[in-house]
Amino acid sequence: MSTFKTMLLLAAMTALLMVVGYVIGGQQGTILALAFAGVTNLLAWWKSDRMVLKMHKARSLGPDEAPELMHLIRQLARNADIPVPAVYLIDKEQPNAFATGRNPENAAIAMTTGIIRLLDTEELAGVIAHEMAHIKSRDTLIMTVSATVAGAISMIAQFGLFFGGSRDRPMGALGTILMAILAPMAAMVIQMTISRTREYAADRTGAEICRNPMWLARALVKISNSNTMLVTAERFPTTAHLFIHNPLIVRGTDSLFSTHPDIGNRVAELQELAREMGQKVITLPKIMPMPHLSPWGRRRGQQEVGSAQRGSRRSPWG
Repeated sequence: MSTFKTMLLLAAMTALLMVVGYVIGGQQGTILALAFAGVTNLLAWWKSDRMVLKMHKARSLGPDEAPELMHLIRQLARNADIPVPAVYLIDKEQPNAFATGRNPENAAIAMTTGIIRLLDTEELAGVIAHEMAHIKSRDTLIMTVSATVAGAISMIAQFGLFFGGSRDRPMGALGTILMAILAPMAAMVIQMTISRTREYAADRTGAEICRNPMWLARALVKISNSNTMLVTAERFPTTAHLFIHNPLIVRGTDSLFSTHPDIGNRVAELQELAREMGQKVITLPKIMPMPHLSPWGRRRGQQEVGSAQRGSRRSPWG
């Protein structure tokens, strides 16, 4: 059902792209819009993984650098029946992780040093299994395609508004103006819906990979309550949907414009799955409200987030 919904949403986004092309330039505009989307998707298919890793200053983790972590990743990859992905480390305090790559054979998992410090082995296994679920289901490719098509819709709509066309456009100048405003919003809503759908599906598949849904539930609560920010995500907000938890300073909810499902809803789904699997459902800490953070990671009247811990900072592996 989740896969069917995703394909339906992608079809809707493609149809929207065709409509934008038609409004801007008629039948020829439709063909050009599809061609433009095809070229950009091809480029994203080959380059997006390396681009996003570079954006977040991720460095490759050698096989001998963290033997316990690599052993855990190899074990979970066997459970998921996928090749062992490349592992990257992001030297940032915010506990977070994401998967990228065009297919399971060319996939990578990036984790912040903050998430490795914060979570215990079981919770980290839940997070890694979630990211492997994205790889196994090829969500990394789906989200790349949806983000690229959404970007193409916005670009073509703006191009039509400022540079486009003749007076005989199918909906005229007013239609072009409305399309330039409404189409990018509609594309963003569809893209965010796809993102939330795939997060729920990855939670379920990841729980099956690590064989205990409560591991991921515990991890999500800890991550949500960490209340730190990721500077690179604030700089490149279009990558926010890739992460296991919204890396931006505004906490995601199940609204039209949120990239991630509400944490409480995700935890509830995982608890129900644990009951279905016969696992023990434990009481979890309360999910704390998000404190006010400035764009520079400071609470009002307080020191920079995470600064109090710098004097006692450990390495990511203890």
